[in-house]
Amino acid sequence: MSLDVSPTLLAQAEAGDVREEDFVDTVRTSLPYAYNLIASVCADLKAGTAEFADNQTPPPSEQERGQLLRALASDAIRTSLERHFGVALAFQNCHRVAAFHPDARTGETYARFTSVRSQLLNQSPEFRDC
Repeated sequence: MSLDVSPTLLAQAEAGDVREEDFVDTVRTSLPYAYNLIASVCADLKAGTAEFADNQTPPPSEQERGQLLRALASDAIRTSLERHFGVALAFQNCHRVAAFHPDARTGETYARFTSVRSQLLNQSPEFRDC
């Protein structure tokens, strides 16, 4: 799954630096399911008092799952989305995205969510093919 990069943005990248806002907009339009899911989780975090907000609903199709995997597997996309939304993202399985406040990366809840133990405990047969 590739990003749909406009000729203008590609020319900017070839000439030098690209504004991160333009990159995030390309992610938003290229990977709408992933962008909207992450935006929703971030809004939930900011609206509540919990240490993190997460999604536990599997994507409706493999196309949406691919978008989510693409967004979170790319360092450039993931870190740009983190800066854009002002969060730290964490990811388990093939769809459990969590948003934490940025300073939570040094905390116990974030460490537990991203631990090997937590990853193992969140496995089930239906996740084998994702």
